[in-house]
Amino acid sequence: MKFITFLLLLFTLNCFAQKPTIYGIGDSTMANKIKPEENPERGWGQMLPLFFNDNITIDNRAVNGRSTRSFIAEKRWDDILKTLKKGDYVFIQFGHNDAKEKDSLRYTNPHTAYRHNLIRFVEESRAKGATPIIFSSIVRRNFNEKGVLISTHGDYTMEARLVAQEYNVPFIDMEYLTELLEQSYGTEKSKQLHLHFKAGEIPYYKEDKADDTHLCVKGATEVAKIAVEELKKTKLDIVKYIKL
Repeated sequence: MKFITFLLLLFTLNCFAQKPTIYGIGDSTMANKIKPEENPERGWGQMLPLFFNDNITIDNRAVNGRSTRSFIAEKRWDDILKTLKKGDYVFIQFGHNDAKEKDSLRYTNPHTAYRHNLIRFVEESRAKGATPIIFSSIVRRNFNEKGVLISTHGDYTMEARLVAQEYNVPFIDMEYLTELLEQSYGTEKSKQLHLHFKAGEIPYYKEDKADDTHLCVKGATEVAKIAVEELKKTKLDIVKYIKL
């Protein structure tokens, strides 16, 4: 009788087990945007629910303007650690704002503070039984006069790759993959991935908009698809939550 009761208890606990969660931590290129019914801007993390089934929760905590330094200083990482659990995933993508040398609240030296902040995310995620995945920053649409796409991320992508290698963390090189995406569209058509609008073209922008860093719905969807396709190549359990 006790054995049957024990089995029933295990069954009940299993039924009510929490679904795993994907936590996104990063900057504006990944973050959820306000007023999606009228605002054309999207972060690629905002589009991830399109590619995952209902057996996993997506909690995108990426925030506009954050670097590894400010994300930690504002206790945003601490808030995630309060609920982070075994079986969860942490998608880590910083770099755009870490490079802002004139901002003492956000700048990090890529070889010291940035590197160690990434290591902190990795080690503290694993201590909770979660799986960290490092993503390099997506590329900016930065073509020169010869039509060559120029990187703006300096050593940040290299350090992200090195941390991933040293700590055996899955690494998805979004900079390289989005370079290929931008180049496939070309110098002019790649504007379709970003926020290029004439004044009054859409109600949300009263003035001309030419933003080559952030993504529109089309661009964010394309970038999220790239991330998901790369995740499929890993041997992680997360693959079973991806829609076929």
